[in-house]
Amino acid sequence: MSNHKKTDYISRLSMIGLVVLFIEVTFFNSGVIFSGFVSGVLIYLGRKKFKGTFGKLVFWIGCISLFFTIANMMTVKFILIGIILYFVLQYFQSKKNPAVIKPEIEEATTALVTEEPIIKTKSLFDNVFIGRQKTSDHVYEWNDINIQTGIGDTTIDLSNTVLPKGESIISIRNFVGNVEILIPYEMEASVYHSVITGSTTIFQHEERRVFNQVLSYQTEDYKGSEQKIKIVTSFLIGNLEVKRV
Repeated sequence: MSNHKKTDYISRLSMIGLVVLFIEVTFFNSGVIFSGFVSGVLIYLGRKKFKGTFGKLVFWIGCISLFFTIANMMTVKFILIGIILYFVLQYFQSKKNPAVIKPEIEEATTALVTEEPIIKTKSLFDNVFIGRQKTSDHVYEWNDINIQTGIGDTTIDLSNTVLPKGESIISIRNFVGNVEILIPYEMEASVYHSVITGSTTIFQHEERRVFNQVLSYQTEDYKGSEQKIKIVTSFLIGNLEVKRV
C-alpha cells in the first residue's frame, strides 16, 4: 500500500470514526458523556482534594471507570476493527507485491548535497501523563511552550526570564489540573482559553464557574507592543490563573 493510500485510509477512518462517535453520543449512548464527566471528577477529587488512602482509592476508581467507559463505546470498537483491517490489508499487500531492496552505489561524480543547518532547542517542559511542572526559581532561558498534560498542575513564572522581541507563545492542552501563569507588569498579554468545567482568573477578571466556554482576553496595548506573550490553553477540568508579579 502506497503512502498516499495509507494517508487516505487513515483520513477516511478518522472521518468515519467522528461520524460514528457523533451518532453514538447523540442517539444511542448519550450517557457516555455523563459517565466520562463523573470519572473525570473522581480523578480530579482523588488527586487534588482528598489525601491519603481514600484519595488514591477515589483516583483509581475514576481511572478504571473512565477506561471501561471508553472501552465500551461503539466508536472505539469500530476504530479497533478498522486498525485490524488495515494491518490485514498491509499483510496481503506485502505478499502480493513484496518489497525489493536494491543496493545503491554512489558514483564519485555525485554532486555534493549541502544540508541546511538547524539547531535543536531544549523544551522548558515535557508532556506528562501525571505530575506537576514549574519553571525554575532562578533565571532561565526562554523557549516557547507547547505541551500536553494528563493530570497535574503547571506553573510558569515569566519574571525569571527575558522574552525575545515579538510574540512569544504558551500553548497548553490539559486534561485535569490547574495552570498558573505569572506575568511581569510591563508585559502585554493575550489569553485564549477553552474549558469544559473549571474557573478562570485573568488579571483582575474572575469567573468562578465556567462550563463549556471559550474565553478570549488581551491587554490594551497588545497589538502594538514589540514584546508580548500569547497564551492558548484548552482544559477538560481545571482552573486557569493568569496574574501579574
